[in-house]
Amino acid sequence: MNDAVQTQSSNAAFTKRVFSGIQPSGGLTLGNYLGAIKRFVQMQEEDYETVYCMVDLHAITVWQDPAALRRQTRELAAGFIASGIDPAKSILFNQSQVAEHAQLGWIFNCVARMGWMQRMTQWKDKAGKNQQNASLGLFAYPSLMAADILAYHATHVPVGEDQKQHLELTRDIAIKFNTDYGVDFFPVTEPVIEGAATRVMSLRDGAKKMSKSDPSDASRINMTDDADAIAQKIRKAKTDPDALPSEAEGLDGRPEARNLVNIYAALADVSVDAVLSDVGGKPFSEFKPMLAELAVGKLGPISGEMARLMENPGEIDELLHKGADQARAIAAPILEQTYDIVGMVR
Repeated sequence: MNDAVQTQSSNAAFTKRVFSGIQPSGGLTLGNYLGAIKRFVQMQEEDYETVYCMVDLHAITVWQDPAALRRQTRELAAGFIASGIDPAKSILFNQSQVAEHAQLGWIFNCVARMGWMQRMTQWKDKAGKNQQNASLGLFAYPSLMAADILAYHATHVPVGEDQKQHLELTRDIAIKFNTDYGVDFFPVTEPVIEGAATRVMSLRDGAKKMSKSDPSDASRINMTDDADAIAQKIRKAKTDPDALPSEAEGLDGRPEARNLVNIYAALADVSVDAVLSDVGGKPFSEFKPMLAELAVGKLGPISGEMARLMENPGEIDELLHKGADQARAIAAPILEQTYDIVGMVR
């Protein structure tokens, strides 16, 4: 991707640690749950240390209403916890409580190259033709993302396809830093991309990603939706007139059918082929009630626990403060060593 020297030793010397974060920019959806949070929960039971974050510093690269940002940060934290992220097993906090993210981000601003940033697809998409009026933070977003990850010497990051380019840049920054200073200090983080529904699509248009910014609330399942809302949205989801196929190849050219089958597979923790072996030949009038029942059973308890937590913001804040202390205990020594490598007098 760039001119960073592509030499790096193994990550074997580093603790196996996962880092990932989600912006608290409002509206946690089924796409966030199936594409990210469900996997986060699984990884805390595997052979990793797991660090999960509400990346509120990233959120303000575009203007946020302060009261809404506070509420959305707590709501996202509630979504993490209600989905199964256990603060006794994973470190959970919001980014702005750990200053090391921003401090290491500045070091990486001085390592990363302008050309690397200008090639970022998300920069081009979000800034559009109005780049001169976009925030400097939006431009430097990938450098801060690299700091989020490398402040913990994270060796693995679960990412969606749309974040792969940013993780590649994180790897480039780590390699360039290590090469520039003749050290083997930062790991070259590996992406973890897997799962049947890592990219959940709109319920109204199977060619578009499910998004909290879509003007139609019917296009998505919100993690705060109650059972009735979940079932109604699935019943009204766009489909085609044909019956479901018995094999995955039969979903080709049928984006809405593929999306609903993928969602079922991900919620049920089975393969797409296993779903189709059971429902092949059924019309959507029979499949949608099956999907609705499954979704309500899986998501209803999550939305209920989120509602309980949001009625007790002090409980959320206490958990986040504890998580921030745990995060800082890892990040602070790494930042100090970074400063020493760079030559800062401390």
